[in-house]
Amino acid sequence: MTQPATGREPELLTITEAAEIVRAPVATLRYWRHLGTGPHSFRLGRRVLYRRDDLHDWIAQQRAETLDRR
Repeated sequence: MTQPATGREPELLTITEAAEIVRAPVATLRYWRHLGTGPHSFRLGRRVLYRRDDLHDWIAQQRAETLDRR
């Protein structure tokens, strides 16, 4: 996806872009999607997309769960 002229990052991300943010292989995101344990995603036509806010919320939730286990 191309970035808008405002310089902001796109809100909708491809699975490759999402994998870069969570620093995991694309195959891992596909597996998490299959299990229903990864960040929220949705299909738009044939493409699987992620909302940037959903990714950051999921990361924060994972961190909070890790801290709660301590």
